[in-house]
This record gives sequence, C-alpha cells and structure tokens, in this order.
Amino acid sequence: MDIHPIKTEADYQAALKKIEELFEADLDSPQGDELEVLTTLVEAYEESHFSIPAPDPVEAVNYYMESRGLTRKDLESCIGNRARVSEILNRKRPLTLRMIQRLHIELGIPAEALVKPYPVPRVKSSPKASLLGTQVPPTRTSRPASLG
Repeated sequence: MDIHPIKTEADYQAALKKIEELFEADLDSPQGDELEVLTTLVEAYEESHFSIPAPDPVEAVNYYMESRGLTRKDLESCIGNRARVSEILNRKRPLTLRMIQRLHIELGIPAEALVKPYPVPRVKSSPKASLLGTQVPPTRTSRPASLG
C-alpha cells in the first residue's frame, strides 16, 4: 500500500483509478483498509478544490418550494401577501427577521440558509425597512446650522 497525500490533479486521478480497482474489496481486508484511506483522501481533496458555495436565501427558498411541491401561495403565511412574496422571490425586497423566523418554523428551512446577505436593489429607507438592515442605506439628514 503506497498511499500519500493528494496534492495535484494527477494524484487525484490516480487515487480515483485505484478506488475503482478496490471498489469490491472486503471491508475487513488490507484492500478494504486501503480503499477507506483513499476515499478519505479523495473527499478531503474534493472538499478543498471543488467546494460548492451555499445558496443565497432566495435560492434556498426556491429550492425548498420546488423540492416539496410548494407554490408561491404557500409562502404567503410566512412572507405576506402575493405581492410581497413576488418582491422577495424577485429580489426586489430583502427578507425581514420575522419572515426568516416564519420560514424556518413553518416550512423547516434552516435559518442559516436564510440569514446570509444577498443583493437587492437599494431602496429609500422607511419605517418598514428590513429588520436586518444590510440592504437598506441610511437616510441623510442635514446638520443643524448651530453645529456648523
């Protein structure tokens, strides 16, 4: 058994070829041990070289809708009326903390997938602006003349 760290694409391809050769090995054999070590090395290499970024919140909501056969109407109890659901899914308005909580509790979408910042057009600040505040710019106020 000549096992070493996978550092290059050539090492990776060689390890995959060896795994294919050992695929039918008995688990309690030297070949089975070699297979186990090689698969661990390949997984580590793939994780560091081929990582898939987590989806943004809108992608996560769309995935959960598609995978569970939900419609936009099903989101209304969590997000608000039909227009609000449309604004969220079309990235015209960010999710609020309350929406995130409801999507997590009512639909089971992991909160970690919903709190990640994502791009939405800048809008004028208002009292009803996003509770997360990451996408809404602060309003400018003029300074009193006495502060000069």
